Amino acid sequence: MTTLAIDIGGTKLAAALIDDDLQIRERREQPTPASKTPDALRAALKSLVEPVMSAAQRVAIASTGIIREGTLLSINPHNLGGLLHFPLVQTLESITGLPAMAVNDAQAAAWAEYHAPGINAPDMVFITVSTGVGGGVVLNGELQTGAGGLAGHLGHTLADPQGPICGCGRRGCVEAIASGRAIAARAQGELAGLDAKAIFDHAQRGHQPARALVAHSAQTLARLIADVKAVTDCQTVVVGGSVGLAEGYLSQVAEFLAQEPAVYHVELRPAYYRHDAGLLGAARLATGATS
Repeated sequence: MTTLAIDIGGTKLAAALIDDDLQIRERREQPTPASKTPDALRAALKSLVEPVMSAAQRVAIASTGIIREGTLLSINPHNLGGLLHFPLVQTLESITGLPAMAVNDAQAAAWAEYHAPGINAPDMVFITVSTGVGGGVVLNGELQTGAGGLAGHLGHTLADPQGPICGCGRRGCVEAIASGRAIAARAQGELAGLDAKAIFDHAQRGHQPARALVAHSAQTLARLIADVKAVTDCQTVVVGGSVGLAEGYLSQVAEFLAQEPAVYHVELRPAYYRHDAGLLGAARLATGATS
């Protein structure tokens, strides 16, 4: 049975057909609409999936935000253009005429990465650093989603009580300091107005203010990982996302983590499935695949 997997992120929408052997084909991608209206997201999803949906028998959706009873609730509405309440499953069932299920994108990615080659740990945490910061937790081989869908939203744990206001309403969340959006927001001088990718490019060329912005994000993430180790005692932390997978970023995180007491050290790995982890994890959850 073929699954139409969809990944809804703060900057891009992706879709692919995934067969029961978990091979990706017909992958498509387009920008997430900047408009704050549900109609814009509905139209974008329709244009994304219409060319491939006839070959699928079900839909599996991985989306940023909290997924509760098939509805998207944005913990940080800025990451999805201001959407607060969107009937995600109902919308995709209406567009495709197929049964659909939905899960948070980082939770889906965590499930994919837990089954990646080389992961031999009962307890694993996945952290994505991209437009926002998200996470997924697998304990004793089971994905944790939480009764209200909040489990694993590690980006909304406290990093600095004097830090900037996060889009979720709290002050000093990890997401408000370490995410791509936060890196860009902190930029000053000649870096002001640049996005995170451009700032990383400057950092790679040795630009010191850019390097400092990247290092501040990496240090914040390392401290989060130490907290995660204390809470879960996980054996492995996998890092993904456009920032998390940027050249040189994870090595900086590792350097900062090494400065923490040894009890908080944990194996760090880059996401094996990289930017397809959400698609594969959603499909895996839809099929019930466990290996």
